[in-house]
Amino acid sequence: MSQDVESDDFYDQTPEEQGHRLESLARAALGNWDLGADPDIELIKHRENAVFKIDSGDHRYALRVHRAGYHSDIELESELAWMAAISRDEIRTPKALATRNGAAFASAEAAGVPEPRQVDVLEWFDGEPLASIEDGFADPREIETTFALIGELMASTHNHSESWRRPEWFRRHAWDEDGIVGEEPLWGRYWDLEHLTDEQRARLGAAKRAALSELAAFGKSADRYGLIHADFLPENLLRGAGGICLIDFDDAGFGWHVFDLATTLFFHLGEEHFNAATGALIEGYRSRRPLPEEHVQKLPLFLLLRGLTYLAWAHSRSETETARELTPMVVAAVDELAKDYLS
Repeated sequence: MSQDVESDDFYDQTPEEQGHRLESLARAALGNWDLGADPDIELIKHRENAVFKIDSGDHRYALRVHRAGYHSDIELESELAWMAAISRDEIRTPKALATRNGAAFASAEAAGVPEPRQVDVLEWFDGEPLASIEDGFADPREIETTFALIGELMASTHNHSESWRRPEWFRRHAWDEDGIVGEEPLWGRYWDLEHLTDEQRARLGAAKRAALSELAAFGKSADRYGLIHADFLPENLLRGAGGICLIDFDDAGFGWHVFDLATTLFFHLGEEHFNAATGALIEGYRSRRPLPEEHVQKLPLFLLLRGLTYLAWAHSRSETETARELTPMVVAAVDELAKDYLS
């Protein structure tokens, strides 16, 4: 790519063109690691981060070009530290490769990309997602086995985060009151989404006020609040010869455990299998960690809160094809959740 490519138009480009530019940045970053003389590089995912498959012939790796401004350097180092710590327990996560100078990640830039990006390299795990939202479940029996397994693994992560002694320098964002429904939420001001009607905005405002009161009463004791994955979807659990590997800790931070449960269930709202999935998820979770009925009764609250974050995501990513496709569905789902919650 020529050096006179304009970088200030990056976010106006098609996903394909953005991918080409981020590949140039990924190639510029490769020299920070010993990954072979001239490895093949292939873009395999570009949603928030851009993930590239690196193939040196003898080994394969996943190289992540992180989205700009989402995490500070210390927050990214904290993410990788938790992944390493949890992998020493009973949950497998991809191992991060240190750079030539021993750093957890590198910073790189390239023509056509307006800012430097954090780049890290993880070991490659050969496996397939437990399931995906798009493909659904071919066999109804898969629902219970899949969600029970997710519940078990989620409970194990919560057990680990409660017992793990974090480094003093550890920093991550929080899916707390401010992070979800504060004046400047983590993913943006969901109430500014143009697809919302005035009536829907008013309803969401009333639901927010009620939710804040309920959250304050629920509290943040260690049996219900701590470090969570925050994206515990079947597609982020890979099954392979090496067992199950949990990936994509990009959204991990401090939050309520039921928020994790709600994240797993949100995109199954309205489906025939929703109740079966919910029951299996709870049963699997309880096989590894206590989950009082009081906490289960908070699921409507946390499904609503998770939905508000997705509205914020749709607003802040309105230029993307994924946001355009999902926005009408998310608006309808969250509005129904708000109606049910207020009733």
